[in-house]
Amino acid sequence: MSPISDMDQKLLAIVAGPAPATIDDVIQRMESIDRLLPGDDGLKWFNRLYLFVTNDVKLHHSNDVWKNAPWLMRLDVLFARLYFAAITDAVGQSSATPKSWQALFESRRQKRIDRIQFALAGMNAHINHDLALALTQVAEEFHRSPGQKSPEHDDYERVNGLLEEVMPNALEFLATGILGLVAESTGKIGQLLAIWNVRAARELAWDFSDHLRHLPGFSRSFALSMQDKVTGALGRSLLRVI
Repeated sequence: MSPISDMDQKLLAIVAGPAPATIDDVIQRMESIDRLLPGDDGLKWFNRLYLFVTNDVKLHHSNDVWKNAPWLMRLDVLFARLYFAAITDAVGQSSATPKSWQALFESRRQKRIDRIQFALAGMNAHINHDLALALTQVAEEFHRSPGQKSPEHDDYERVNGLLEEVMPNALEFLATGILGLVAESTGKIGQLLAIWNVRAARELAWDFSDHLRHLPGFSRSFALSMQDKVTGALGRSLLRVI
């Protein structure tokens, strides 16, 4: 086990606070991470993308927009908690770190990998590994397992649409930088989105969470383990130098 850097000690201190209870808590924690991490840290760019899309979901937060806003907002909070837990495990060098997240954390300081690759590798780990778990948790809290024709699934699909609209512009923003100067090739965006599609990933996560709820303990653990391995392999493919 290698020594933990001062920077990562500060990162651990940020995620070690009380579990966020609201979207505002989540955004505040992501903003603290964004301020801490330097531009040559790949985690910064996933965190920046996640912050961008979380702010967009919050912007659309209204009982007039969502059919079950409390369910959706709770899902978002539980989902974000799994991201912060992944930071705790990976930076703390825990053997419990999911393989899906290892791909990003092992490569986060490689300078030849572009920001947009880090951003999508993080989205891959978070959605393909964590989202099904968050859906399972929110189902347990609400004592409700919504189906494909439920208000909750309609809200979930609406978020899919929002993300499809936001992602290309958000990735281009990461590639060009705050001042609009081209920091890296924007031509990779289409290539990477062809490899990894946010709507398809979220739809698979919904189906996988429903599958998990019907599995006994050992079978459930095995399914999660296999999903984790596949997600980690896809994450490494997104991080290859193109």
